[in-house]
This record gives sequence, C-alpha cells and structure tokens, in this order.
Amino acid sequence: MIRINRVYLGCWFVLAISGCSSVSAPVHYHTLLAPAAPAVESQPQAPFLIEVLPVGIPPQLDQLQLVVRQGTSNVAIVDGERWAGPLADEFRNALSTQLTQRLHTQDIAGLAVPKDQPVLRIKVQVRRLDGWLGQRVQLDADWSLGFAKQAANARFICRGQFQEQASGGYAELVQAQQRSIAALAARVAEQAQAWAAAQSASCP
Repeated sequence: MIRINRVYLGCWFVLAISGCSSVSAPVHYHTLLAPAAPAVESQPQAPFLIEVLPVGIPPQLDQLQLVVRQGTSNVAIVDGERWAGPLADEFRNALSTQLTQRLHTQDIAGLAVPKDQPVLRIKVQVRRLDGWLGQRVQLDADWSLGFAKQAANARFICRGQFQEQASGGYAELVQAQQRSIAALAARVAEQAQAWAAAQSASCP
C-alpha cells in the first residue's frame, strides 16, 4: 500500500509540473481600424452617399492570425498575434471609416438604397497585404467605382501599390497597415469626387 501511494504521489507531482509548464503564452489582438482622427472641415462634402462593398482578401491572408513574410518566399502564421475580427471585415471597416471622414458622407452598406440621393458603390480587391516584421508593409489593391443607378458598364477601375515603413514589433506592423489603408482611402476619395463630377478620373 505504501509503494502504491508513492507511485500515485509521484504521478501527481509530474502532472502538476507539466501542467504549470504548459501555460500558453498570452494572445494579442489587433485591429486595422485606426483611432478616430479630428474632422477636416476644409474638405468639401461629397454630394453622394457611399456603399463600401465587402472587400476581397487572398485566401492565404484570410486567417485569424497575422501572416508575415520572411525573406522572399517564406511566410509565418503567428498564432500569438491575431485579428480582432475576420480580416475582410477589419479591412472593410477601416476603409469605410477613412472614406466617410474624407468625403464627409455616410456609408449605407447594409441599408436600403435611398431613392433621392446618389450612391457610389466602392469595391476593393486586395491582391497583397504583405508585412516584413521590423521593416515595411506593402498593400496592392484593385478597386472600382460606380453609381448604383447607372448602367453596369459605367465603372471606373484602378489599381495601386502602397508601402509604409514598419520599424518595431507587431503593433507597429499593424499601424503601418493602417497607414497604407489610409493612403488607399485618400486616393479613392479623390477619384470618387472626380468621377461624381465628370464621369472621369485618372488612375496613376
């Protein structure tokens, strides 16, 4: 009986130690939604509403965890660094917030299209959202603009590449991604105003 108790206590001790040593590292959650910036009243109010459609994200990036580049061909899925929500939703919400602030208008996505106000539909397809930890981020995206009540072929289509420095850790990497979305929104907002005024805009 004494020998059995010693074996039992020995097993319990080993399990207790292994349980303590297997405590998982804390998980950090990130968002692409940047802190609200002060309104810039000098910018003219857009004479239209916007509808930011769901954003397309490449499957290899559509993860709960952050995906970072390592060198030229390797990637790492960082389990301890995660998005606060689905990446497509994070990107769309961040872009919508930037556009509504810059255009001084409302995003009616999810609401009924009003009959008495023009609505500009904005569709974005992300091609790349790469990040090199401690170095930089790169956003490549295509987008289209078109009013809801216009013919389907009346569309403005453009693409762009945006790069931001990202010295530091994962928080700084996400902040650089926020800045790249802000740069995308600035270009889209400018083109939206031009398209609404004359059905013409430039795509550098």
